[in-house]
Parts: sequence; C-alpha cells; structure tokens
Amino acid sequence: MLDFKGIAVHYGHQDVLTDVTFRINKGDRVGVVGPNGSGKSTLFRIVLGEMSTDRGELVIESNPRIGWTRQNPEPDTPDESLLEYAMRGIPGLSEMEVRIHELEDQLSTTVDGARQQAMRELGDLQTRFEHLGGYDIETRVKIALGGLGFTVEEFEKPFAAFSGGWRMRAELSRVLASKPDLLLLDEPSNYLDLPAVDWLQKFLKAYDGTLMLISHDRYLLRTLTSIIVEVDAGTATRYEGDLDYYLREREVRYEHLKAAKENQDHHREQLQRFVDRFRAQATKAAQAQSRQKLIDKIDEARIVLPRRYTNSGRLRLAEPPPSGIEMFRCANLGFSYDGVKKVFEGLEFNISRGDKVALIGYNGLGKPTLMRIIAGTRTPTEGKAVLGHNVVTGYLSQEFAETIPPDVTVYRNAKNAWDAHGGGPEKVFRNQLGAFGFDENDVEKPAGVLSGGEKIRLAFLRLFLTAPNFLLLDEPTTHLDLDGRRLLQDALQKYRGTILLVSHDIDFVRAVATSVLEITREGIRQFPGGYDYYCEKRAAIDGNRRQSAAVGGSREPAPAAAAGAPPLSKRELRQQRAAERAKIAPRMKALKQRVATAEQKIDELQKELDAASAELFNPTPTTDFAEANRKVRTLQFEIDRYTADWEEAATELEQLSPAAS
Repeated sequence: MLDFKGIAVHYGHQDVLTDVTFRINKGDRVGVVGPNGSGKSTLFRIVLGEMSTDRGELVIESNPRIGWTRQNPEPDTPDESLLEYAMRGIPGLSEMEVRIHELEDQLSTTVDGARQQAMRELGDLQTRFEHLGGYDIETRVKIALGGLGFTVEEFEKPFAAFSGGWRMRAELSRVLASKPDLLLLDEPSNYLDLPAVDWLQKFLKAYDGTLMLISHDRYLLRTLTSIIVEVDAGTATRYEGDLDYYLREREVRYEHLKAAKENQDHHREQLQRFVDRFRAQATKAAQAQSRQKLIDKIDEARIVLPRRYTNSGRLRLAEPPPSGIEMFRCANLGFSYDGVKKVFEGLEFNISRGDKVALIGYNGLGKPTLMRIIAGTRTPTEGKAVLGHNVVTGYLSQEFAETIPPDVTVYRNAKNAWDAHGGGPEKVFRNQLGAFGFDENDVEKPAGVLSGGEKIRLAFLRLFLTAPNFLLLDEPTTHLDLDGRRLLQDALQKYRGTILLVSHDIDFVRAVATSVLEITREGIRQFPGGYDYYCEKRAAIDGNRRQSAAVGGSREPAPAAAAGAPPLSKRELRQQRAAERAKIAPRMKALKQRVATAEQKIDELQKELDAASAELFNPTPTTDFAEANRKVRTLQFEIDRYTADWEEAATELEQLSPAAS
C-alpha cells in the first residue's frame, strides 16, 4: 500500500530524515515510535501530500481512501452543529445524497429516455453511497461522539462553541466514522481522558483497514499494533512484531550498532593519526591522501546512535519531608466559576500519607479544578477542603512544562525556583541539578531548545526544589516519549511521598496508582486498589445494577380476578395462595441466603477493620502506614459493598414476605 524508498527531508541545515526505506502492506497495523522531533509527523505529511521530499519517493498503491485528523478543525458555517460537522467525514457524501434526492424527484416527471438515464445514474449513486457507508453514517457518528465523551444534548450545539480540545475529539469521531481504507492517527490520546482512551482502544480494535498510529501510549501500541516502525537518527527501522518484541529487539540492535560504531571510530582515529603525521612528507603524501579518502567515505556512512540513548537522562526524586497521616480531606465540596453552573458539588473523600491515587473521569467534570483546589490556587465555593499537618503540595499542571521561560537557561530557571524557596549552598543546588540529569553541558542551554523529556525533568526539578510531600500531577506524560514515560514511571513508583495524578496513559496509571478516585456526574467514589482492581469492581457494580434491574423488572403482579367471575371458594383460595408461595419460594430462599451471607461477611470484615484501625491508632516502629491505610480503605469498601447487597436483598425479601404468609 505504502512504499517509502530512500526518502530524505531537510529543514535548512537540519537533516530530519536521511534515508527512510520501509513498506506498509494492506491490512498492517503499524505503531510509529521514536523521540519527539525525530520526524514521525513528517512521514504523515508526506503521505498526505502536504510535504515534498528532498530525495527518494513514496509510492501509494491502490488509491486508498485516507482518514486523518486536521490540527485546526473549523466549521463550514458559523451555525453548523457538532453532528453536522462530524458527518462531513467522507468527502462528497453530502453532495451525493443531495443528488440522489434530486434524481428521485425527477423520476416522477421525466419521459422514458430521460427516465432511463436518471435511473442508471441513481442506481450508480446509490451503490457508491452504500459502499461509502452513507446509509448508516449518522449512527456511526453518534456512537463515536458518545464514546469520546459528548452528551446527546451536545449533538445539536454549534461546533464553533466547543473548545480546541473538544473540537479535536469531534474531528477524531469524524474520521473514525468515515471508514477509511488507511487511517493515520498522530497522538490521538493527547486530547482524551482515560475513559475515552479505553473506548478508542475498543473502537480501533474492531477497525479492519490499514492503521498507522503515532503514539507514546504503551497501552494503545501494545493492544492495537502488530508491527513497530522506529523513526530515529534520520532513519526508520521496521520491527516485525508487537511493542514488547520491539522493546526487546531494539536493545539487541543497539548493542550491535554500538559495537559497530566503536570499531568505525577506532578505524577512523587510526587513519586520522596517519594523515596528521605524514601529510607533510613528500614520500608519504600519496598514502596520506589515500587514507584521507577512506576517512571521507567513513564520514559519509558514519553510524549514528539513536537519540533516545544519548538523551535518556535520569530522574531521581528526593525523600519527602515528614507529615501527618492525613494529607487531605474534604466534605460537601463544591465549586462554580459563575455562581450558577456548578462544576461539581457534594464531594467527600480523604487521601492518606503514602497513597498514590489516580483521579479518573470524563473531561468537563472538574478534575483540573479539583487539583487546583487541593493545591491552594483555587478556593472552593462551598464545603471544606483541608490539608493535613505539615503537608507541602507540589502542583504540576498540564501547561507547566510549556510555561517555563524558553529564553532562560536551565540553570537560571532552576536557580530562580531555588532562591524563591529559601535557597542554600551552591554545592547542594548543583547536586540537585545532577540528580535530575543535567550536567555542566546542559545547564547553560536555553529551556526553549530542550526536548519534551528534558522539559519535564526541568519542571520536576523546579517542583522538588520546594520540597513537597504531596505531588499533584495533571497529565505529566503528555510531552514524554516512550523512554521518558518509563523514566518518570520508575521514579514515581520508588517515590515514598503521596501522589494524586490525572493521566490518559492507562499503562502509566496501572503501574503507579495504588488506589482510584472516580469522579462522575453523580459524585465521587473511592476504590482502594489499583487500576485493574478499579476495572474489576466497576464491572461488578455495573453488573449488579443490571442484574437487579432485570430481576426487579421480571416480577409481575398476580393477575386480578376477571370482572364478573364468580368468587373463589376457601379451598380454591388456599390452593391459589399455595401456588403463589411455591412460585416465589426459590426466590425467597435465594434472598435469605444473600442476607445471611452478607451479615456474616459484614461481621467478619468489621472485626478485621477494628484490628486494622487499632494498628493505626497504636503504631509500632515497624508499622507501614501506607499499607495499613490501604487495608483500612479496602475493608471499608468491602463492608459498604456487602451492606448495599444486604439492604437490596432484605428490602426485596420484605416485599415478598406478605405473599408468602
């Protein structure tokens, strides 16, 4: 389908791509990876015809219908609705539909010759329209919009009224619903919240065309792609396997490259020494000139190591200062920007020392606002929000890495933060620079030339110079490539402080979070386990709701006596009641068993909770407060779950009891 042949692209004196050769076959599902700025998006622009190559060519076979997301989507008209915009994903489809209606109207008025011609054109158009999915495009668009977080009420809202992030979601739904032969997606999860990423993964899993996905999201790459193309050091390398295969094989390839480069450098050094020594001697001049030609050939074919190894850096987070057990609590917490429309209300939860909490929920439900309230940059409009004893927050917003002054050096950016919080010996400050991977060659760089990973390290350095013990991280992986995310993930796993994070990277959340806060339109719920525990419990809760609804809906009242029918005798009444009791007896038996089981489990869990709470109130030198707190919350969650089950079964049992008596 796509054949890249020796492609090179230069921006001024910068070589972006030097020799890119690989092939994408029909039906391939390809993950395109590599450091930021390595040329991944340039490949897409070449495919779309937005950029020409300086050398080489791209061969596109079979004229596929290509779907891709535009960077600045705009409506056709100011009053165009969200649904109308999203339905324009297939070029010419709306014009085709208009022409079909015109031809249908003409058929009732045309004579035989013109009628035959109109019918042939109508048949051709209807066939093409059906092939393009025109008859079910509206259904597909609505499914995509709903999955990406839009409500039904927003479908008729003007597209121009949405923010940039929500416009990109609409653009993505527009492309997904168009059923392209070749789908190009460049970091599609950047504008999505975690539930929408989960929906996108399921949607793309069912897509049966050719997929090229630029992403640093390991969850999407691992579950959606079977081939990896790594773009780095001006070249592209195709790995015939999934993400895990790529991660293994690239290490082997790097070791081979490293050894070959060492041999090449050693050979060049020997040749250069000979040239430097004998170029001035007449008897050796010809030999020196010959060796200089060899050096030139080596320079032309010089081995370049992948940038990810030369820019990997490190991230070592300092020990957090001591604090109380409770880091944050809130009661009846609410916030409104205009005093009319509430972002959220009635929130109640607490966070304990050592917790690593993922805040999950659709965009628009107030996750950044809640983070700002905890950080102290926003004041709640109702309820209480209280930080614990000696709690120092460190807030990293989505815009933090980009708001670092670009023309200020790494040293000065960090030193300003250091001095603003009391400062200290220069040696200690320099050690902090080194701990975050900045050496003497890096500190004088302007922040504007740093890579995404270097910017996030600088952002964390500035953050940690304030000595926080409670990190508030809003999408910290947005500017990071695969290796940068792994670096941050490892550092946060080892960090002994408390974390509240928002992220759309499912693998990152799965690796770091030890508990989950889910914010919904109905309120907030705490899940004391990690992301997999949250998914399991959420599925169980949703399943119980569906089961209860089904059971409740299946019960039918006993049919009333037919009008005018003779009254039943006492014997017949006894027989009818006996039949009714026999009918509901199995259900009552099951309900009694549920009640008894729930009561037993509640008693057992309450005893465990009392013991766990006693350990917290009377700690020993070996008490692990984080683990003890997690145990308390887990037990409380299970008690609440069995209590809800007991209430549901007992209520239904009470309703059935009169019929059984």
